[in-house]
Amino acid sequence: MYSVKSVKDIQDLNPFIVVGCGGGGEKFSNLDGIKTVGFIDDDVKKQDKQFCGSIVSGSLDDCLAHNPDANSIAIMLPIGAEGTALKYAVQAIDAGLNVICSFRSLSIHENSSLKDFADAKNVTIKEISPRLDVVNKIAGVAPKKSCEVLPKISYKPKAPVIFVGGTSQECGKRTTTKMLGIASSERGLNSAIISTDEMGLEEPTDFNFRAGSLSAMDVPAAILSAIKYVEDTKKPDIIFIEGQSSLTEKGNPHPRGLSAAILIGAAPDAVIVGHRPNHPYRQPTGINEEIKAIEAIEPTKVVGISINLKNAELDSDLEYFESTYNLPVEDVYNNGASKLLDAILDYLKE
Repeated sequence: MYSVKSVKDIQDLNPFIVVGCGGGGEKFSNLDGIKTVGFIDDDVKKQDKQFCGSIVSGSLDDCLAHNPDANSIAIMLPIGAEGTALKYAVQAIDAGLNVICSFRSLSIHENSSLKDFADAKNVTIKEISPRLDVVNKIAGVAPKKSCEVLPKISYKPKAPVIFVGGTSQECGKRTTTKMLGIASSERGLNSAIISTDEMGLEEPTDFNFRAGSLSAMDVPAAILSAIKYVEDTKKPDIIFIEGQSSLTEKGNPHPRGLSAAILIGAAPDAVIVGHRPNHPYRQPTGINEEIKAIEAIEPTKVVGISINLKNAELDSDLEYFESTYNLPVEDVYNNGASKLLDAILDYLKE
């Protein structure tokens, strides 16, 4: 009853005032058959400026004074702005306006009193939902509510960030990240190690969380929050972030999006790629392919390879991989990560 399933469900509620001068607000105002007469945003830097053809107001009262013909309000705010969304919904209903909101900022199902208030004021309230009903229809199962819960964050690290990726699952990313932290400590560097897996339990890892437990939209926010946390609490000289899975591994495409999300959140200054030749139960595409994929997604540089020789052919030694890929290569399990740390520090100096 309260879920918007087509733009036709809301066209008769025109014209709209839109709360939120961001991506959601712009997309809503561009929907076919939707007429927008005003915008509201709490950001003073956006107020009194033009957005999608209208001047941005700082309050609903001010916007209604300039647009008395408005019939409805559309609240298009991000996750984390629930309080602001609720404020505008109550103000709008009290003013006799219909309300369209988004699950990202104000779920009607979790605020049933809003439905009662709207009914009492004889106005309509509807929600642009996450459409999990469609997911359930095509996949046979769906979560009860949206898995996206973390507020977005923008943060520029003070210390260089190093991402440890790999060509497959179980290729040595966790061990490489740990050994880079040990090598850094031996050089007198204050390093921070962030593990993105529940099995990242070994020292000197600072903390671990399972990035795969989060929605793809939340993973970059979690990574950036982790970076900010370690910088606030530890003031590191360098930060190492363990990746998960691979961008290019064959046979199991599902974690590849997770790998990309961690990489995007890390936005690393440099990257080490792990590889396990002749992997017994994974299907890596290859080192070159992984390097190309990493450097295509982020403006970064792969500066070294961590090789796991557990299943390698007898003639596949470090020299073979260095000559083949023209990068420093190390077996960190047996030799430590000092060589790879040198490659990282040399690149950062450049």
